[in-house]
Amino acid sequence: MRVLAALSGGVDSAVAAARAVDAGHEVVGVHMALSRNRDEYRTGSRGCCSIEDSNDARRAADKLGIPYYVWDLSEDFHDLVVSDFISEYQAGRTPNPCVRCNEHIKFDTLLERASALGFDAVATGHYARIVDREDGVRELHRAVDAAKDQSYVLAVMGPEKLARAIFPLGEMASKSEVRAEAAARGLGVSNKPDSYDICFVADGDTKGFLERSIGERPGEIVDENGEVVGAHSGAYAFTVGQRKGLRLPRPAADGAPRYVTGVDTARNVVTVGPETLLSVRTLAGEKTVWLAPDVPADVPTECLVQVRAHGDAVPGVARRAGDAVSVELAVPMRGVAAGQSLVIYQGSRVLGHATLA
Repeated sequence: MRVLAALSGGVDSAVAAARAVDAGHEVVGVHMALSRNRDEYRTGSRGCCSIEDSNDARRAADKLGIPYYVWDLSEDFHDLVVSDFISEYQAGRTPNPCVRCNEHIKFDTLLERASALGFDAVATGHYARIVDREDGVRELHRAVDAAKDQSYVLAVMGPEKLARAIFPLGEMASKSEVRAEAAARGLGVSNKPDSYDICFVADGDTKGFLERSIGERPGEIVDENGEVVGAHSGAYAFTVGQRKGLRLPRPAADGAPRYVTGVDTARNVVTVGPETLLSVRTLAGEKTVWLAPDVPADVPTECLVQVRAHGDAVPGVARRAGDAVSVELAVPMRGVAAGQSLVIYQGSRVLGHATLA
């Protein structure tokens, strides 16, 4: 097959590309440039897709002996990921930009361009497994290494994109094994630090980024009874379940910690209350993407659900109706916010993705 290998400049994508070459594929490396502003690029180990990363990706491609290109996807990234991130917070929702990036950039724009150039598949350094069944159904599963598993952010890709994806690292036992393989292959990124945080928030200050993008909008913080207990500089900067950064002038009457229980950006009001108000037993999602054609919509499905990339998976029963899905949880879940990704599993298999309403 002709395979386009996405080279981020890190150790994972370099080893994934090397394994695609070993598998006998005709591999071409491409680095996605996601920003035109040098000040927006990270330094050190924060984020991904920086200028230093493009140089590391080039060196990895040279070592592997494969062609290498840089594609300017900065306009797509800004419109589909950064602008979406800002508008979702403005609406009082809590988005996951890594999910949006995988959906719109790495497995939409990238695959579209790959198809136009005659490539059969795209290989990435994501930690996830693909299982091809004898009946032709392709399943997405968690990676062997639970600590590095990225199936949560990949669940939104849909069956058509899954059909043309390759994840060579899904069976790797640990990140240390990946680094050891990179060192054995002579790849200079073998000891490069992992990326983390939001790549387009260069200093890691999400609240500051939102304030610079949207502007300050002073408003009130109220308790569960509607009594004003504090002030804020913008309701958009808060998320359900948040405890830090409230800066309340006085504690609750019982001295217990208070958490954000509601964000109303239309009224510019943040509601706080005790931890007990954060627990829910029912989840409602919309814009459902279903990856399991063999699991019918008209049958209640026992499952595990996850609402954070590295959060706990909670058992429940899912029911689908059109592009909506609801889940009755076996045990309460706390700190659930609109806009989060709801990912539905059955064992290690990803069944689908929805956005919490």
